[in-house]
Amino acid sequence: MARRNKILVPEARKGLNELKAKVSRVNNEQEAKYEIAKEQGVTLNKGYNGEIKAKDAGKVGGNIGGNFI
Repeated sequence: MARRNKILVPEARKGLNELKAKVSRVNNEQEAKYEIAKEQGVTLNKGYNGEIKAKDAGKVGGNIGGNFI
């Protein structure tokens, strides 16, 4: 089964970003993933991050997604 990374309700983007910031305990929703990456010891740069390992990307995404639940 193919995975979808597309939000089904585009108007929900703002709310999801606010929830991500609240869960990661940061004020700026745009900085949430960078703060979590820093906590996990993963070097995440603004812009393209195609050179990082899938394991490291999974740590960041898993931490964000796991906190939603």
